[in-house]
Amino acid sequence: MPQTNGLADLQRFVLNGADDPGAAPRKAPGTVPGSFGRGAADAPAIGAPQRPFLTFGALRNLTGETVQTLRAAGVGRGDRVGIVLPNGPEMAAAFLAVSTAATAAPLNPAYGTEEFDFYLSDLGARVLIVQVGQAPQARAAAAARGIPVVELTPGSGAAGEFTLALPSDVASARVAEDAPARPDDIALVLHTSGTTARPKIVPLSHANLAASADNIGRSLALGADDVCLNVMPLFHIHGLIAAVLSSLAAGGSVVCCPSLNAFRFFTWLDEVRPTWYTAVPTMHQTLLELAPRHRETIARGRLRFIRSSSASLPAPVMTRLEETFGVPVIEAYGMTEAAHQMASNPLPPAPRYPGSVGIAAGPEIAIMDDTGAVLPAGAVGEVVIRGVNVMRGYESNPEANAKSFANGWFRTGDEGVIDADGYLRLTGRLKEIINRAGEKVSPLEVDQLLMQHPAVLQVATFAIPSRLFGEEVAAVVVLREGASADVEELRQFVAGRVAAFKVPREIVFLSEIPKGATGKLQRIGLAQRLGLGDVPEAKGG
Repeated sequence: MPQTNGLADLQRFVLNGADDPGAAPRKAPGTVPGSFGRGAADAPAIGAPQRPFLTFGALRNLTGETVQTLRAAGVGRGDRVGIVLPNGPEMAAAFLAVSTAATAAPLNPAYGTEEFDFYLSDLGARVLIVQVGQAPQARAAAAARGIPVVELTPGSGAAGEFTLALPSDVASARVAEDAPARPDDIALVLHTSGTTARPKIVPLSHANLAASADNIGRSLALGADDVCLNVMPLFHIHGLIAAVLSSLAAGGSVVCCPSLNAFRFFTWLDEVRPTWYTAVPTMHQTLLELAPRHRETIARGRLRFIRSSSASLPAPVMTRLEETFGVPVIEAYGMTEAAHQMASNPLPPAPRYPGSVGIAAGPEIAIMDDTGAVLPAGAVGEVVIRGVNVMRGYESNPEANAKSFANGWFRTGDEGVIDADGYLRLTGRLKEIINRAGEKVSPLEVDQLLMQHPAVLQVATFAIPSRLFGEEVAAVVVLREGASADVEELRQFVAGRVAAFKVPREIVFLSEIPKGATGKLQRIGLAQRLGLGDVPEAKGG
């Protein structure tokens, strides 16, 4: 293996995948560094509110320095690097740099010590990167496992700049192979949510991530002039790929905020002047409640579209978003196992439909029955996918893989239907479908109905146990500020529109619906969390 001479040569070697580090630069399609290796050296890449942009050239230099530091710690291709950093530009830059050198394993900074212990052990992390002076629980878990901690210090200049400091006792005798990232290498590992079982490890290759970033860029017509305002967590596939990597792969830029702060969002709209942002439905709904106070800010902005993904967007929310912001709302369909995007509604002038997650936007999409047969248009069944951006399989989990793959297709666990024009409509997660005495109820259908009531802001429909029917329908509701409604009013509102067995037997009013770390509604386990036990009999209607 030729030795690199200086940072410039190392950078060229790492980013272009050349066998000879002195060779002329060339693109490396199918890798993360190949994706952000396309931007002009002096063009803005990563930003943050009230900070200057890190250029593509500076990002590539930072990546080269990070590769050198990790190689000195004996970390090479295939080694797992835990990353526990606050949301922001340094986290975005660290993900890109670490995945170039090894395998990035970002973790939620809000985890406790026991959770960090589980994830670091399950991943087999070789080192852990934390910000200087932060993440005591992660440090404690790493120390107990003998995992070296590498400290990251943010720079004082451009957004995303940082330096890494190895602990004094990490003078690794292990020599890491100084080789460029390859398309089949694992660039990122994430865990499934694990709401009902042990979380599964999802290994995503460079080819998976690069393909998904390109798919998103094409579906949104991203270019060098686009600026994404990222409010999504950067330990999650949505923020990492839909916001960060897709922007950079298109030669555009991404501004990384600390986290979604609905009040500061409109200040960021003025300061950053993004052309788009992407978020989960609950975030959009929060912004909608504050938007009337910021009409002038919205009017002078330069958004050209809003993207929604990672959960179904209620049709009334889509309509209100478009009316409020004056731009199209593009609902997409994504999941971790597909390196995020699977389908997307197209940009105008092509049609987009409330309640639909759009057409295939990268992988092939089909509907399959229980026997593994692909169904025709109009038939309801499980959504299945296959394509370059789809993972090869869960790590060390043959049982899960046997259940999740059929005839070359990956089973998403979502139920849906594709119409004659190729538009996909989801009817719910199969494991969340409510089975009331053999009658199947889609929580999404009940959500959509309750959302049409003028007093309702947010809804999560879920199952509660019933000795008589097996399961009954229940819902958690958040009312709009200043609005009022009672249980019977909402039940009657739904009763006039659907069959009686779909009407919620229990409705609980809360100020906020329990959500996961990424802002998604958590239906499974809601009954237990709210103390809703058996419903021995229906309450009429």
